[in-house]
Amino acid sequence: MKKGKLKIYAFIDSQNLNLGTSKDIIKRGKVVYKGWKLDFRKFRRYLSDKFHVSNAFLFIGYIKQNEGLYKKLKADGYDLVFKPTVKDNVGKPKGNVDADLVLHAAAIEFSKYDKAVIVSGDGDFYCLHEYLKKKQKLLRIIVPNSKSESSLLRSFQKYKTFIEFEKQKLER
Repeated sequence: MKKGKLKIYAFIDSQNLNLGTSKDIIKRGKVVYKGWKLDFRKFRRYLSDKFHVSNAFLFIGYIKQNEGLYKKLKADGYDLVFKPTVKDNVGKPKGNVDADLVLHAAAIEFSKYDKAVIVSGDGDFYCLHEYLKKKQKLLRIIVPNSKSESSLLRSFQKYKTFIEFEKQKLER
């Protein structure tokens, strides 16, 4: 089957993507990564153009006040999968989407796609990467930046793409 004929889905950890691109990373008092603002519309187009992604599932914690953002993301071409949020110990909303992303990629959507693109630098997805690789469904792992990726992703070197190197194309 040609790549253009494959059904390719992306599964995106929104928190990892957003924080992975926007936060400065400081090690030993020195900025080793300067954060930037990702343009989610450009990123959706990038997924389509570069990896031929037809469906992009964005896993995100639900906060009622963000309805405008959700409407914009849907208009930009994302399928939103909401997780109820809880407040952390300082009162900040938290929506841990890892289990939901794994469930959708490995079960709910599994029979509907040929290849998967996982967007996260989080080592919690190691078992999903292994499973998809074994089933010959892992196409790419898109890591927000090389300075904060999990060491568990080392064995997936040939699958990785770092969007920090696409900053010029994807910055808001």
